[in-house]
Amino acid sequence: MTVTTASIAVPNPVFPGRWVGGASLVLGPLLLLTGVLLRLRFDFFFPAQLSAYGHHPGLMTASYSFVSAGWVLLWPGVVLLAAKIGERFRELALWGGALTVLGLFARAFHAGVDHLAFQLVAVQGAASATRTVSETYGAFHIFSTLNSAIMGGWLLLAIGAYRSQVLGPLRAAALALASAMPLGVLKGTTPLSVAAAAGLCVALVPLGVAALRSGTTSRAATVAGRLLLLVAVGTAMFLFGQAG
Repeated sequence: MTVTTASIAVPNPVFPGRWVGGASLVLGPLLLLTGVLLRLRFDFFFPAQLSAYGHHPGLMTASYSFVSAGWVLLWPGVVLLAAKIGERFRELALWGGALTVLGLFARAFHAGVDHLAFQLVAVQGAASATRTVSETYGAFHIFSTLNSAIMGGWLLLAIGAYRSQVLGPLRAAALALASAMPLGVLKGTTPLSVAAAAGLCVALVPLGVAALRSGTTSRAATVAGRLLLLVAVGTAMFLFGQAG
């Protein structure tokens, strides 16, 4: 049986499963695209990003929060996609999945640096924060070794998804566009950023919808119970995190 473009015809792995993996494939790209578009009007380089935070803290917080949440939420979807690719091409699945997930870890590290830089703006002002960032921008950190993984992982996944027929040629090419997303700290939006985020939406959102619709349909009461549990756990985790 040939696997079609948006098919999830092979058995779903126990982890992350169709619900977590499918939700990841839908929510991750959409959050990422939303965050990228929110800062579209500001210049790409870090002085302008820090200045934008000084004048529009709410907007920039929302933008960077959506982007960082999008990257983090993508990892279960990447695992699910790699598992599908691995049914036919184990090496491409292994290397593409591993490098992409490592790249997502690096993106999360960058998001932490972004957060600290914005707090410097809030406490010291944009000019002082820009000076501090400028003087420390090239400082070594271990995650800089993963820059190649950030770009190369998506390319390997795109090749694997095409060769295994999990994605057709156009959507595989859209997935490969993710490798063009600028990397590093305090990066604004460029045309490549929009293309990369939109490419992830084109490639992964239909795949996520197909995953969510595969398998047996749960009863309405079961779905409602899981949603209530998710809201309760999420609220408790948020309050615990705010308590320090």
